[in-house]
Amino acid sequence: MTSHAWPPALIGSVAASAHVLTGAGDDYDALIELIDKARLMNAERYYRTMFSAHVSSWNLRDHHMAGTLEALASHLRAPARDLPAKIVVWAHNSHVGDARATEAGRCGEWTLGQLARERYREQAFLIGLTTYEGTVTAASDWDAPAERKRARPALPGAYESLFHHTGIPRFMLPLRDDTETSRALWKQALERAIGVIYRPETERQSHYFHAHLSQQFDAILHFDTTRALEPLELTSPWKLGEAPETFPVGV
Repeated sequence: MTSHAWPPALIGSVAASAHVLTGAGDDYDALIELIDKARLMNAERYYRTMFSAHVSSWNLRDHHMAGTLEALASHLRAPARDLPAKIVVWAHNSHVGDARATEAGRCGEWTLGQLARERYREQAFLIGLTTYEGTVTAASDWDAPAERKRARPALPGAYESLFHHTGIPRFMLPLRDDTETSRALWKQALERAIGVIYRPETERQSHYFHAHLSQQFDAILHFDTTRALEPLELTSPWKLGEAPETFPVGV
C-alpha cells in the first residue's frame, strides 16, 4: 500500500482490534495469553528488564548463532516439570521481525526473528514495536556518542501513520489470527526502523523500508509518542538534545 491516505475503514478496523494499554496491571494479559503456547519470543529491547535476570549468568557469545536458541532453551528449561522454556530474544535489529516479509530480507539481510521463525515456526512469537513521534536515544554514526534526538512524525504512507490515525495513544495489536485486520495488513507499506543509529536528515532513505506487517510479526506494540531512554552517563550532547529544524544553519 503506497497511498498517503489510509482508508477510514482500515483505520477503524485497527482501532477495533487494538487492546488499549492504560498503565493498568493487566495491560499485557492479552499478549501473555497469545504467547502462552509459544516456545520462543523475539521482541524489542522493551522486554529486557523482564527477562535479563534469566540470561545474565549465561554467556551467549560461547555459542554460534544457529545453536544459541537450543542451548538457551536447555539452560532455561523448567527444572521441576521438565517443560519447554519460554525464551525472549532481543537485538538491536529485532524490529525487523521475520526479515523475509521485508525489503531487508529480499536484499539478503538475515535476523534473529527470521531464525526463530524458520526453526520454531508456530512455536515462535514475534513482537514488533512502533512509534509515531517523540524522542529517542541514538547515535549519528557507529562509535559516535549517544544523543537525544527527535523522532520525526512518521511518513503518511507508513504503518506508524496508520496506527497514529486510530487516535489511541498506546495499544497492542494481535496479527497472528486470520482476521480482517491482519489480512488487510498483509499488503505492503512503509515501515520505519530506529535503532542505535538514527539520522533524521536522511530518514526516508536510511530508516524506511517496505514490509508486509502481518507476515513480519505476530503482534505489534504501538506507542504513539515515545520518550528517549536516559543513559546512565548523561553527556552534554544528550542533555542539549537535537537543535530544532529552524535552528540557523552554520551557527
